[in-house]
Amino acid sequence: MGIRIITDSTSDIGIREAAGLGITVIPLKVIFDGKEYKDGIDITIDEFYEKLAAAECLPTTSQPSPDDFLEYFIEGKKANDSIIVIVIASKLSGTFQSAMIAREMAEYEDIHIIDSNTTTCALRILVEQAVKLRDEGKGTEEIVETLIELRDRIVLLAMVDTLEYLHKGGRLSKSSTILGTLLKFKPIITVKEGAIGVLGKERGLNKAIGRVVDEIGVFGEIDTSYPIFLGYTARDEQSRLLRDKLNEKYGLMDLPMHPVGCVVGTHAGPGACMITYVKKQ
Repeated sequence: MGIRIITDSTSDIGIREAAGLGITVIPLKVIFDGKEYKDGIDITIDEFYEKLAAAECLPTTSQPSPDDFLEYFIEGKKANDSIIVIVIASKLSGTFQSAMIAREMAEYEDIHIIDSNTTTCALRILVEQAVKLRDEGKGTEEIVETLIELRDRIVLLAMVDTLEYLHKGGRLSKSSTILGTLLKFKPIITVKEGAIGVLGKERGLNKAIGRVVDEIGVFGEIDTSYPIFLGYTARDEQSRLLRDKLNEKYGLMDLPMHPVGCVVGTHAGPGACMITYVKKQ
């Protein structure tokens, strides 16, 4: 009897990395002009951003089906393993609901589904902590309890480079998009309690990156005993600048940077950057 850990592709954990961690990643889907691609399987991150830049209409995204989870739940049931599932915020995707339906279909009680209330690198933090605890020999209940406590301490702060993709997705009028582009306004956003919130917008890249760093003081001091991740969409220049400013203010050196995949990238667009961390209690 073991513990199986399952997450979804918005954690931005690739297939090879997942194999090394001993976990399963269920892909979400992105649809360009009616053609469906499994995130991280049928389309690479580079291919996705090339298509996104050329697209006249924003692609759509969709959650996995219950059947996508069910096959892994049945495998775990047959092995009499515990299954811990950690997925993108239920307010951002129907992935959590698909997993819940699959649990009912599997008719197996030892499946524990956690709504991460977040996504991308912040979801990665929870998954990596689950792996760490499992590998230390912790039991299922202790792992689940720890993740739920940790979930409420995770902070995600991001800067979006352009308003173009928010407009393509119907979030902004064309006039607002043009005005924001001309004035070089860059929105600062967060994901809190599973929902996206806009903290404001700054004029120019340096001010916007500085605002992201300043917001750390508002949201809570960084607990450096946990991983700190930087994320970026398509280009890493903004993320490198963020890393430099974090080093200047907090002495944080060599923070790992991860490319953000198709589903989150659809709405953020190229050139976004973010920091995710666990705040001190």
